[in-house]
Amino acid sequence: MPRTTKTKTPAKNATKPAAPKKPRAKKAAPKKTAPKPVFKTGYVALIGRPNTGKSTLLNALLGQKLAIVSDKPQTTRISILGIKTTDKGQTIFIDNPGIHKPLHTLNKRMMNFVYSSLETSDVVCLLVDATEKFGHGDEYVLEILRRVKTPVFLLINKVDIVRKDTVLPIIGRYNALFPFREIIPISALKGVNLDVLEGLLTAALPEAEKIYSDEEVSDQSERFLFAEIIREKILSKVTQELPFVTAVYIEAIEKKEQPVRDYPRSGAVPLEDGGMNFGESRPVTLVRASIFVEKDNHRKIVIGRHGSLVKQIGIEARREIEEYVGHKVYLDLQVRVREDWRNSEDVLDLIEGQKG
Repeated sequence: MPRTTKTKTPAKNATKPAAPKKPRAKKAAPKKTAPKPVFKTGYVALIGRPNTGKSTLLNALLGQKLAIVSDKPQTTRISILGIKTTDKGQTIFIDNPGIHKPLHTLNKRMMNFVYSSLETSDVVCLLVDATEKFGHGDEYVLEILRRVKTPVFLLINKVDIVRKDTVLPIIGRYNALFPFREIIPISALKGVNLDVLEGLLTAALPEAEKIYSDEEVSDQSERFLFAEIIREKILSKVTQELPFVTAVYIEAIEKKEQPVRDYPRSGAVPLEDGGMNFGESRPVTLVRASIFVEKDNHRKIVIGRHGSLVKQIGIEARREIEEYVGHKVYLDLQVRVREDWRNSEDVLDLIEGQKG
């Protein structure tokens, strides 16, 4: 009998083989947006003893002259603000009077500018002169800085005129006396390490939007600038006590158009190169200024023999003011005695009020 084979019937509950899964469409990864560049803004106080190069540094950092410069002590009497804006930040430098123990009302006001700057700044830069020995004045400055809670940079200035092996001992001494955030040897005059300084300052400033517009470089008025230019020329001509007892007050600034009354003389600038035709007018600025001194003999010295010294001061100041305004300037200087003006609140208010 032939064998029969049994065929298996599928079970009722058997599951059918799963259909192949359709591949899920991958979600597009979110586009990575470039991080918004960090912008830093803040105030940097430049402080130090007289003649350490604070004003020279301010001018070098800004790339233009904002503060007058002299080898006479206490040249800077009022804090001067300089603004530098880059794509990374806005650094607002404050050039301060030299730190000293005040004797007159003028000096007390000068030191008040320093104290105010220390309270409001985000970073403090202490400038020391690499050519000078450490003394009691430096101890006095460090004593003031010990009350400061903001970061302090030590800038050892004038390293271009000292031997390199003299800088390390200066660093060692100051490092042992105060916890400086940074210690940077620089030359404000030659520009040594100023790029390093600016980078470190920007890094130390807080993240914030700019305070001033890109075009602004200072907050000082024309009156203040003109007065400082005149005072700088005085300082370059006088010696002994006179730098301390002279001040300049701008009585008036008048801008007007002056008609050209004369035909061009031979050798005059051709019209196509900016010369002027008969009947046209040109802008002129008239400046009247008073130079204050404390004694009559001071007045005689500033005037000079037959007025020679005050005339030379006027010529040099006028030329610089003309460079600033870009046209003709008439400058009238009068030397006036104001006894003990350094202790006169009224005179000091006049002088400081020029800043605007």
